[in-house]
Amino acid sequence: MPEIASRNHTLAIENVVKQALDEANCTKDDIDAVAVTYGAGLLGALLVGVNYAKALAYTWGKPLYAISHVRGHIAANYIDSDLEPPYVCLLASGGHTALLLVEDYTSAKLLGQSRDDAAGEAFDKVARVLGLPYPGGPEIQKLAAEGKPVYKMPVPSFKSDDALYFSYSGLKTFVINLVHNLEQKGEAVPKADVACSFQHYAVEQLFSTTEHAVERTGVKRVAVAGGVSANALLRARFDAARVEKGWEVHYPPLKYCTDNAAMIGAEAYFAIVSGQKPADFTLDAKATVRL
Repeated sequence: MPEIASRNHTLAIENVVKQALDEANCTKDDIDAVAVTYGAGLLGALLVGVNYAKALAYTWGKPLYAISHVRGHIAANYIDSDLEPPYVCLLASGGHTALLLVEDYTSAKLLGQSRDDAAGEAFDKVARVLGLPYPGGPEIQKLAAEGKPVYKMPVPSFKSDDALYFSYSGLKTFVINLVHNLEQKGEAVPKADVACSFQHYAVEQLFSTTEHAVERTGVKRVAVAGGVSANALLRARFDAARVEKGWEVHYPPLKYCTDNAAMIGAEAYFAIVSGQKPADFTLDAKATVRL
């Protein structure tokens, strides 16, 4: 059975590669290198991709480049964009919520990150308790449009001017307890109002912490990356800062916000031109990578 599953995965990837080449109207001879996400993420999926990429690079005689999933999300902002470093980057996805000072195309300084749940993870968990399908972000946004932010929910407070962090565990737990308490009392759960309130406080934390980072660094060029960057309320909040605070704000095109090959290709380009050495065929997948 494992052999059959592995063979099916390989055939599926071969079909994707063939389709990509056909749509781009090119052949393997037009390809300079093979780039693959080696981490972070679900180890099983990463292993399938890494092993296929190694085989493809060997068969085609092309150099192999190991690319960070996290760095790929940041690089999505370079597609169809004039964004240049330095800038403050808010990375908000299902696995990471962090602020980075991107100093050049291949290096970034971590300013702060979540102490517990990631923002995207909180969206998914709140969606589940509200009976919404996965992924939770788009579903929460859709339901929130029908409600009002009537519930006051917790937000972390900075202990000092130097503190930069996120925390979504308390907000997620508040919503779970709110829904369970209403259900135990036999009361109807106003799902749209709960979703709207949660989204408001989730987005406000992302924005306010980024605002703190901009003030601390003095860098008013801001990019938002990761799956949560597709959220319309988040974009509206940052668009307002463009006008009110004079920020230069960038987001990836919506189709490049969630996981995609284009962002990995964009990051691979900058890795190659910066002189990063190709990976060898001992490359292995990693569930976690450094930000």
